[in-house]
Amino acid sequence: MTLRSPRERLLQTLAYEVGGLCLSVPLFVLFGGGTAGEAFTLMLALAAAVLVWSPVHNTVFDWADFRLSGRLASDRPPRWRLVHAISHEATTLVVTLPILMGLGGLSFWAALLADLGLTLLYTVYAYVFHLVYDRLRPMRAVGSGDLAHE
Repeated sequence: MTLRSPRERLLQTLAYEVGGLCLSVPLFVLFGGGTAGEAFTLMLALAAAVLVWSPVHNTVFDWADFRLSGRLASDRPPRWRLVHAISHEATTLVVTLPILMGLGGLSFWAALLADLGLTLLYTVYAYVFHLVYDRLRPMRAVGSGDLAHE
C-alpha cells in the first residue's frame, strides 16, 4: 500500500489545523460578533473534531485515488486536488454542525450558515495547504509498495 505513515499523517493534520485556527478565529470574531476567547474555544472544539475526522478522510481518499489511478497523493493533479478539498469539507460539515449548535449556542440555520462560511474558507485553504504540503514533503515509491519522503 502506498499511503503516508501514521506519523506523517499526524504531522500533516496538526499543521493543517494550526493554520486553520490562524485563519478562522479572527474571521469568526469579525463575522460572528463574539469575543476572541469564545471564538477560539469554539474553533478549537471544531479543530479537535476535524483532527479525528481528517486523517480518516485523507487516508480513505488517498487509498481510493491510488486504487483508481495508481498515483501517489503527492502526484495528484489539480482537478483531483479540488475533488479532495471539496469532499473533505463536505464531510467535515456533518461532523462540525452539531458542535456549532451545541457549544456555539446557534440555531440550526445560524449554525448551518456559519458552517457553510467555514466550509468555503476551508475548501480554499485545504486545496492550497495540501498542494504546498505535498510539494514540501513529497512521497516516492520505494521497493514493493513502501513509501519514503524525499
